[in-house]
Amino acid sequence: QMEDPIQLKEEGNKYFQASDYEKALQSYTQAIKLNKDKGLQAVLYRNRAACYLKKEEYAKAASDASRAIDINASDIKALYRRSQALEKLGKLDQAFKDAQKCATIEPRNKNFQETLRRLGANIQEKVKAGGALRVQFSTDSRVQKMFEILLDENSEKEKREKAANNLVVLGREEAGAERIFQNNGVNLLLQVIETKDPELILAAVRTLSGMCTGHKARATAILHYLGIDSICMWMSVDNEEISLAVCNLLQTITDCLLGQGMEEHHGKEEAVVLDTKKDLRMITMRLLDMLVSKKVSGQGRDRALNLLNKNIPRKDLKDHDNSRTIFVIDNGLKKILKVVGQIPEMPECLPLTENTQLTASVLLNKLYDDLRCDPERDNYRVICEEYIKSKIDPQNMDKTLHAIQMVSGVLQGPFDLGNKLLGMKGVMEMMVALCGSEREIDQLVAVEALIHASTKLSRATFIISNGVALLKEIYKKTKNEKIKIRALVGLCKLGSAGGTDYGLRQFAEGSTEKLARQCRKWLCNTSIDTRTRKWAVEGLAYLTLDADVKDDFVEDEPALQAMFELAKTSDKTILYSVASALVNCTNSYDTKELVPELVQLAKFSKQHVPEEHPKDKKDFVVKRVKRLLKAGVVSALACMVKADSAILTDQSKELIARVFLALCEDPKDRGTIVAQGGGKALIPLAVEGTEVGKIKASHALAKIAAISNPDIAFPGERVYEVVRPLVSLLNTERDGLQNYEALLGLTNFSGRSDKLRLKIVKERALPDIENYMFENHDQLRQAATECMCNLVVNKEVQERFVADGNDRLKLVVLLCGEDDEKVQVAAAGALAMLTAAQKKLCSKMTEVTTQWLEILQRLCLHDNTEVQHRGLVITFNLISADKELAKKLVETELLEILTYIGKQEDDPKKQHIINVARDCLTRCMDYGLIKPLSQA
Repeated sequence: QMEDPIQLKEEGNKYFQASDYEKALQSYTQAIKLNKDKGLQAVLYRNRAACYLKKEEYAKAASDASRAIDINASDIKALYRRSQALEKLGKLDQAFKDAQKCATIEPRNKNFQETLRRLGANIQEKVKAGGALRVQFSTDSRVQKMFEILLDENSEKEKREKAANNLVVLGREEAGAERIFQNNGVNLLLQVIETKDPELILAAVRTLSGMCTGHKARATAILHYLGIDSICMWMSVDNEEISLAVCNLLQTITDCLLGQGMEEHHGKEEAVVLDTKKDLRMITMRLLDMLVSKKVSGQGRDRALNLLNKNIPRKDLKDHDNSRTIFVIDNGLKKILKVVGQIPEMPECLPLTENTQLTASVLLNKLYDDLRCDPERDNYRVICEEYIKSKIDPQNMDKTLHAIQMVSGVLQGPFDLGNKLLGMKGVMEMMVALCGSEREIDQLVAVEALIHASTKLSRATFIISNGVALLKEIYKKTKNEKIKIRALVGLCKLGSAGGTDYGLRQFAEGSTEKLARQCRKWLCNTSIDTRTRKWAVEGLAYLTLDADVKDDFVEDEPALQAMFELAKTSDKTILYSVASALVNCTNSYDTKELVPELVQLAKFSKQHVPEEHPKDKKDFVVKRVKRLLKAGVVSALACMVKADSAILTDQSKELIARVFLALCEDPKDRGTIVAQGGGKALIPLAVEGTEVGKIKASHALAKIAAISNPDIAFPGERVYEVVRPLVSLLNTERDGLQNYEALLGLTNFSGRSDKLRLKIVKERALPDIENYMFENHDQLRQAATECMCNLVVNKEVQERFVADGNDRLKLVVLLCGEDDEKVQVAAAGALAMLTAAQKKLCSKMTEVTTQWLEILQRLCLHDNTEVQHRGLVITFNLISADKELAKKLVETELLEILTYIGKQEDDPKKQHIINVARDCLTRCMDYGLIKPLSQA
């Protein structure tokens, strides 16, 4: 008889493979008795469990599998064998839990997925039949009860909605998500989705999102249980809310697979390393397939594009791994090109929304920008060129149209690449030729392409030479409003690109005012589709450069409202065009200041000197700003700021920030701006975007913060987000007005709460504020001193004054001696609070400068009662701090000053001053330094 457990295990394996389960059982049993190794013991128990399963002794099989699991909780074979045994014993709830753990550890194992589906279905059948299993299964009756209500068609609507909301909340908690997951929740949620009730579907999808958040293993298991095809199918439905919710679910799963937003979990199955690359590629391929599927709704296509935009390009270019981008270019670039090449007016067009093609162009741009070297960019270009060439067919004009539309789409994405594609043989010529076509669809596509191509001056020159006459001809003759408006914008754009020699009046007969009126007419015509009306906005963005046009435009209430309404649509071009038009109307663009000497010199040499248009003078600009505010421009801007980052570009953010700053110019208007959401909208603009845009937005925030109640302007925690933009303006590179208004804003904030004061200190504003206290500019010095006066209430600021090796206290004392009364008031207030809070500063004050006593006496005799009161409070603090210090003061002329003030008759206007002087004298008497008059 063998005594080696390993040999006995091998012998048992041979018997098992030969289907001699009795002898295999004997070998494993003998090995278990002799073995002392824990790892081997688990293997032996699970192997013996397999024998018992074959012999249909299920209780013994479950017992042996449990012993193996006790040794190794992640023993997937033991878990699965126990699940099989428990299923045969009728313990379906326990069997389901074991199968679920197996699926969590190996999400791609189809056998485990099938077992879960089978067990889930069996459980539900028994629950519906009212069997005793209901109580046995429901380890959490709360979860089970919710599902019973949701799946019962006879339940009251209110009860179902409440159950759905409770489930969503529970799914967002880690413990709740795990309870749902362990109680057959995924299968039940799938049944809820199959009810076809939109509200219940939304609740189910949101619950699944909560369950996936921050838990890679659970997210992977749910992905495989639901199936990526089902998820994409739900995202493709023509219901915006459901489509968006499913998109968020898929984003949450993707975040988990990428390791983003992961929380720490200490469960044993979490130690299993999951290979997520295959899952990520599977998701990517399905999203790319969605782009070209006719079964997918326009909204579904947008969701797929947004997910690709968000997850494929690198977040940080320092990360060298751009393999996801390379994978998409190799497997999906042609599919993206097919989307941008769609022509909505043609019958075979894929379902699209107004944003689909622009979002696809954004994706093309992001992919191109994510490439690391010239060979990768060349590969991208070659794929585009070959695909576009394959579509150009002189015998098939429809096919060629798609090719031109693709070039147009690329020009809205990676422009440099689009410019190279324009250089392909025959492309530019084909565009010009299509403009002259009799077919309206040809003209429509060609004019759009010419507009996008003319952004580059070299191309604009070609078009000016070859296409302007055609555009003028089209504009005059066509009766199709869609084509007419595009031709007009093309002429406007070419006028801008061509410079003064190719002004608008050369391209389009009649004044710019006439063209602008036509644009406003199109803009207000709601019977025209949004895609066409956006061209009217783009036309106005160019035409409002003319002072007469912008003045007329702001007086046209319907046109303004139509533009504001269009600004709510998620379209990059519309947002940029609306922002550009508003910048023009408010004159918030940068202008070069003319040097008078140079102007005289230019006139002397008979050169043309541009003169300011009368309607660009301040009075007219102010009038236009007031008109825009009355029309509700702030609400429109606030709505624009909420747009997705792929739509709201940094350039658009800068333009919006410029408009906000112009609107905030008059203090009387700032309350209106706050009431309409301007304060909230400015915060993200001050944090993200171009450097110029952030400065402009921060300056607008400073203007609001300087005079508004922070609790109203920036309610709740939002006020703390404003501090950093204000501190960013305390910079020598910023102009004096920006410094001054930022200091006013911080002064206002620092007077509200200690939490705000601490936030200002943490943003390292203190050194900058101190620097401005040294400024020669009176207003800056005053604003900085007032801000410090409020900040010294904070203990951390006080401790900085107490610390050795700094001149902070000296600076405040010297500022008390300034001639500027406002500076004196602020500095004396700061010194009064510092000496009241920190006794150490009382003695230190007498050491920092020899002028301290003279300054203090001047304060106590000041004509301004506010300054005088603060001087006396400082004196009282010094006397109260230390008897020796009090003695030093009594020996000076200060005693006479205190006696003179204290002896004055009571006066309501000066009583607070008289009382402090008397308190000082009383304290000196308490020390025994002076005696009452009667004892003298």
